Amino acid sequence: MSAVSSFPDNTGILICGHGSRAKIAEQEFGLLAARLRDRFPDLLIEYGFLEYSSPNIHMALDRLISNGARRICALPGMLFRATHAQNDIPSVLTTYMDRHPGLDIRYGVELGLHPEMIRAFETRILEAVGLESIPRPGVLYDTMLVVVGRGTSVATANAEAAKLTRIVAEDLGFGWCETVYSGVTFPSVGRGLDMAVRLGFSRIVVAPYFLFSGRLVGRIHAYVNQAANTYPHVQFMLADYLRDQGHVINAFVARIEEVLSRTRQEPGLLEDFQTRLAAGKVVVHHHHAEYQPGHGPVPDSAHNHHHAPYRHIAHPHGPRTMIDENVCCCFMGQFPQTVIDEERQQRLQSTRLPADGRTPQCK
Repeated sequence: MSAVSSFPDNTGILICGHGSRAKIAEQEFGLLAARLRDRFPDLLIEYGFLEYSSPNIHMALDRLISNGARRICALPGMLFRATHAQNDIPSVLTTYMDRHPGLDIRYGVELGLHPEMIRAFETRILEAVGLESIPRPGVLYDTMLVVVGRGTSVATANAEAAKLTRIVAEDLGFGWCETVYSGVTFPSVGRGLDMAVRLGFSRIVVAPYFLFSGRLVGRIHAYVNQAANTYPHVQFMLADYLRDQGHVINAFVARIEEVLSRTRQEPGLLEDFQTRLAAGKVVVHHHHAEYQPGHGPVPDSAHNHHHAPYRHIAHPHGPRTMIDENVCCCFMGQFPQTVIDEERQQRLQSTRLPADGRTPQCK
């Protein structure tokens, strides 16, 4: 039996998400809490979001307290440690604790590269190639693996995605592997797939390392479909994203046990945030989940979500390749107008060329 079952009755579990404008992402996030409740029916378990979706984190905390929770384990329902896990969620938790003296909130770490997460990802990839278990060496040498990470302005988070790619490629025995990103860094998915085809593999598995669906997953599917139409001689196989797969739930349970077993003398991400906040090294940006005394939640008109400035914004194989493809407006604002004009002009010229990029020959 898991050690989670032995925690006191006044213990509450909170799974913190970012939130999405895509309703399916909100619904699938709720499945995580439902699966955890199925496994531990006697525990108080809620989930909440930073923005866009409901319930927000404050509402979820209110529910836990109203049901008798006095010690709360909050976990970032996120794959890597970027700005949301390091700053935004701790900011909301700190604000809430300031308004509820005596409440004991302990904050865990991201899912990261926990062994159960690697197993969950490998399971999805094996499903995509029609295998039930890890094959013998040589079976997948004719196949390339392309892992799609979220992509952030935090280099260490991007590096974790690349590390995952290498682990999985060696575990499963792919002939080659590359990492691309759907968000803020390089190489972008479309550009990465174009480069992958040039390596000459007849089969390419594209595996999104995402917990839930949403606009980014939809964009990945669109890029894969476009590549399949452009390069009909290559077989593209698209792996499913993770969702509430059993190994994912196992990883959440392990993270919960870690944080509730930690003593106060062992500082975590929340204590690190509070130290940096006191030293003036971090600025709190209010989200929908932040309450202002006497005013309730921050309204949409005051929404202050932002992307950290990214110094490789103009990289030729990076985010600029997604201009005019429904990229977040607050991120689009980082592009100099010259970059936008150059990219649009290049696309205009490329539409006059055949799909293989060769210059038309006179007949």
